[in-house]
Amino acid sequence: MAGHSKWANIKYRKMREDAKRGRIFTRLTREIIIAAREGGGDPETNPRLRTAIAAAKAANMPKENIERAIKRGTGELPGVNYEEVTYEGYGPGGVAVIVEAITDNKNRTVSEVRYIFSKHGGSLGETGCVSWLFDKKGVITVNAQGFSEDDVLMVALDAGAEDLKTEEEGTFQIITAPEDFEKVKEALEKEGLPIEEAEVTLVPKNVVKVEGEKAEKVLKLMDALESLDEVQKTYANFEIPEEIMAAMGA
Repeated sequence: MAGHSKWANIKYRKMREDAKRGRIFTRLTREIIIAAREGGGDPETNPRLRTAIAAAKAANMPKENIERAIKRGTGELPGVNYEEVTYEGYGPGGVAVIVEAITDNKNRTVSEVRYIFSKHGGSLGETGCVSWLFDKKGVITVNAQGFSEDDVLMVALDAGAEDLKTEEEGTFQIITAPEDFEKVKEALEKEGLPIEEAEVTLVPKNVVKVEGEKAEKVLKLMDALESLDEVQKTYANFEIPEEIMAAMGA
């Protein structure tokens, strides 16, 4: 989980910067469209849409933008025909990488992803080549200042969480099975525990430690993939020592 946590923290900071430029709105809009298309436009009965709307509100997306995206997903408004695609490959040092994208042109997107892998010392692989190295889990980050670890642990475990890890003083990362994610999240909210991030994500089973030039190349690869408009999420199983991360300004 350490590798996931550190990269997740980097992405969170990047997301806040992207929000200032409006780039995050594009990704959130596509996620809302897909969620509404697949599960309907009612967030009460569509957990994926509910999570997407919560992320959009956290990024200060205007209400009318959210409503318009939902209507585009349900077909009430015309829109682009988006598809979900997933790519798998290897980065420098044998790091496993998974890329999830939403695109209106799969040929263009796969070409761009392949080029980025190649440019940064990696290679795009076949479907299934690295997905077995990850588990799908719910990950909830709670800023629990004023609550003890035992308090948070009790609420989380009673609601069905699998594990709790301390990230830093007052901040905890709660791990759940995907099917228990919403139940645990609601229990934490009911107890007044402030949730910083909450998502169903891919967590590496084991991490690959990279240092020096390889570490720099891995971060550049991930940054380049994240910069593609079509890319929604990236996952990797690398671990970089904190002092190297700090030295590189990550």
